[in-house]
Amino acid sequence: MKTKKQLTGVVVSTKMKDTVVVLVKSYIKHPKYEKFISSSKRFMAHDAGNTKTIGDKVTIEETAPISRRKRFKLI
Repeated sequence: MKTKKQLTGVVVSTKMKDTVVVLVKSYIKHPKYEKFISSSKRFMAHDAGNTKTIGDKVTIEETAPISRRKRFKLI
């Protein structure tokens, strides 16, 4: 069985109903030049009942598509 991808990030927006926007930052080493690169990506995650606020540290898990842009849910 395939394991579901889990990411940790910070909530940056709670303006939508039952949805939060989570900013996930990564810090990886470039394979050829061996320089460390930081990058960030925003994911929309399902938050039933709007329980989180801006600044909360959360873990999100991959799930079946909930809407056009939501592919994650809060844990």
